[in-house]
Parts: sequence; C-alpha cells; structure tokens
Amino acid sequence: MARLVFLLLSLLAITGFASRCLATTYTVGDSSGWDISTDVDSWAQNKHFIVGDVLLFQYSSSHSVAEVNRDIYEGCNTTNVLQASSNGNTTFALTMPGDRYFVCGNRLHCYAGMKLHVVVDDKAAAARPAAAPEAEAGGDSTTTDTPSSKNKKPSSLVPNSSAIYVPIGLKSLPFVGFTCLLSLII
Repeated sequence: MARLVFLLLSLLAITGFASRCLATTYTVGDSSGWDISTDVDSWAQNKHFIVGDVLLFQYSSSHSVAEVNRDIYEGCNTTNVLQASSNGNTTFALTMPGDRYFVCGNRLHCYAGMKLHVVVDDKAAAARPAAAPEAEAGGDSTTTDTPSSKNKKPSSLVPNSSAIYVPIGLKSLPFVGFTCLLSLII
C-alpha cells in the first residue's frame, strides 16, 4: 500500500514538474535588450506567450521597467504603476491569461516607443512547436535581484527566447520527470 501511495505521489510530482518544463523565458528585445533603440513591437510580434512564461528585461541604468494598466500604457503616465523595477535585470512571470503592459519609467522613452504589450494565452498545449529549438549555452535566468549594466550583448547566461517542448505521455513520464528534476538540481 505504501508503495502505491509513493508511486502515485511520484507521478503527480513528475507531472507537475513536466508542466513547469513547458514554460519559456523570453529575453525582451533578445540581444538588444530593453532599450530605446529596440523595436519591441516587432520583437513580440511572432511570439506566443502562455501562462507560466517569464519576461526578462535587461537594461542599463538610464532605464527602468514598470508593469502598468492599459490606460497608463497608452498615455505613458509613469506615476501610477502596478510593479516597477530599476535593477537592470528584471523578470515578470506571466501567471494569468490576458493583456499585460510594460513601459520604461522614463516618460520620454515611453513616448518614443519603449513600451511593450503582450497577450498571454492559457492554452499551453497548442502554443508550443512540435520540435524543440537548438540548445544554447546558458544557465538559470530566473534571478531578479542581480543588478546589471546593459551592454549591447546581455549576459550569455540568459537564453534568447527559447521554447522547450516536452511531449507528455505515459511512456515519457519517467524521462520528463528525470529531466525536470535534473534541471532543478543543476
């Protein structure tokens, strides 16, 4: 009986970790980062954001990033924001479906186009491609407290908008579980 309970709990944990493996960390602006010279509208145009994904903003000390509502986004009013950061390396988890709006804390930069609108979908199954992209050198990119000064090439420790797709089926559960556990350890 104890073995059966352990097996069921293990499968539940593996399934939970497997769903976490579907998340993608997007570096806003890719190698150009969150900058006034970056066309973030074009950057976001062909991307499909889903619940669980993370937006990573990397920027210099002359910028900041704030999550705002639609009215503030459209009017570039930077005084009443939902969340703000100016540490140079900020992540925002996309935890709910719907529209999300981000602006630079410098109002003039916002007027010049340094703002981002993304639509977050809750349908993970249809959102990911059938094949995973090629691996890139990197590591854990979920740290939000590390200040940085943006150069033209953000840290090589951050992947560029890479998606990870792991098919989930009964035969792949041990592999998925092992892979996810290994990724959490490393």
